[in-house]
Amino acid sequence: MGCSSCGTNTGGKPNGCKSNGGCSTGGCNRMNVHDWLTNLPISDAEIMCRIVEVSFNKGSRKEFYRNSTVHLFEKGDMVTLEGVSGFDVGEVSLTGELVRLQLKKKGVEENNPDIKKVLRRAGDRDLEQLRQNKEREPKALMRARSIARQLKLEMKLCEVEFQADGRKATFFYTADGRVDFRELIKAYASDFKVKVEMKQIGSRQEAAKVGGIGSCGRELCCSTWLTSFKSVTTIAARYQNLSINQTKLSGQCGRLKCCLNYELDTYLDALQGFPENADILETAKGNALLIKKDIFRNLMWYTLPESSKQYPLSIDTVRKIKSMNAKGIRPETLETEEVSSGKPKEIEPEFVDVVGQISLRTLEKNDRKKKFKNNNNKEQREPREQQKNLNLPSQQQQRGPKNNNPRNSGGNNGKAGFRNDKGNKGNNNQKG
Repeated sequence: MGCSSCGTNTGGKPNGCKSNGGCSTGGCNRMNVHDWLTNLPISDAEIMCRIVEVSFNKGSRKEFYRNSTVHLFEKGDMVTLEGVSGFDVGEVSLTGELVRLQLKKKGVEENNPDIKKVLRRAGDRDLEQLRQNKEREPKALMRARSIARQLKLEMKLCEVEFQADGRKATFFYTADGRVDFRELIKAYASDFKVKVEMKQIGSRQEAAKVGGIGSCGRELCCSTWLTSFKSVTTIAARYQNLSINQTKLSGQCGRLKCCLNYELDTYLDALQGFPENADILETAKGNALLIKKDIFRNLMWYTLPESSKQYPLSIDTVRKIKSMNAKGIRPETLETEEVSSGKPKEIEPEFVDVVGQISLRTLEKNDRKKKFKNNNNKEQREPREQQKNLNLPSQQQQRGPKNNNPRNSGGNNGKAGFRNDKGNKGNNNQKG
C-alpha cells in the first residue's frame, strides 16, 4: 500500500521517497503514528524513553522492546530482538516521547520487566535469514490449510508468520466456534520442524491483515488507522435512516461496516429535539404512521392508510397534533410543510403557434448572397487566366523552341556533332 514513487532498497527500506527509511506518506507501514518530535534535539539523554516500538510483517503486528544498547535508533532502522528460543528481526516504527503516549494508550508500564530487549542493529546475516524464512510463508500457508482440511477442522487459516531465525511459526486463523487443534499442532510441528503457536483472530482483524479498498474509494480503516473494533448493530443504521440492506451495509469482512458508528453520536444528539412516542398520529382519515425523521430539515414524514402519499410535518405540528389527540380531538387534515430541494427550477418553454409567421425571404437573401459571391470570384479568376495566356508565348520565345527529342538536347548535340565531324574528317582523308 505504498505511494506510487516508493521503491524498496537493500535492507527492506523505502528508496523512492528519500526519507531515510521511513515512508513520508505512511503507506509503507500500516498503523503508523506520525513522529512530529523526530527533528527536535534531545535535551537530556537520561530522561529520554528507552522503549522503542517495533513493527513486524509491514505493520500487521507491533510490539514494544527495551533498548538496552548504546545505540540511538531512528524510525526505519532494522534491529535484532529477543525471540522465542532465538532472535527475531523487526523495523523500528516509533521512538522518543511518543512511545510513552503509546504505552499509556495500550496500558503497558514503562518499567515492566517482561518487556523484551533489543539485542543489536540487524546485520547482513540476520537480514538474509529473515528473507529466507519469509519466502517459506506462502508454501507453509498452503500446506497448513491442506492439513487442516484433512483433519476436517472448521477453521480458516489467514496468515503464517515465521520468526527470523526460523525456530517458531505463528498461525493466525478464524473460526466461528471453539476448535480442538491438539492433533493439528502435532502435525504442524512434525511437518515444519518449528515451535507452533496458534492465534485466533476475528473477521475484522483478518480484513485488516489482507487490506483492500472500501466502497468509499479509500483504504480500509482497519488496515490504516483503526485499532479498536466496537460492535456495530442495525440500530445504528435505523437511527441514520438507512435502508437495512446487508449487501450495502456489510464490509469486506462480511460484518457491518465500522463507519456506521462514526456519525451515530451526531444523529443521537440531533434526535433529542424530536418528540418521543410520535410514531402514530390519530387523524379523521385514520392513523398516520411515522416513516422517517429528517434531522437536517427538522421534519417528520408520515403516511396515511390506503395512500402512498407522504406528508412532511414540522416538529411543532407533530407536538400540536399529539396534544390534540390527548384531548380526544382528531384533526381533519395534516398541515404539511413545503419541501424545497434547493435546486433552481427549470423553466419549461411555453408552446407558441408560429404557423404562417415564418417567411422565406431570409432564405432567398442567403441564396442571392451566395450567387453574388460566386460570380465575383469567377470574374476575378478570368482576367488572371487571360494574363497567364498572354505571358506564355513571350516566355517561350525567350527560351527558344522546345525540343522534344532527347537525342537533340544540348549535351547530346555537342557529342553528336563531335562524332559527325570526326567521321567527316575520316572521309575527307580517304578522298584526298
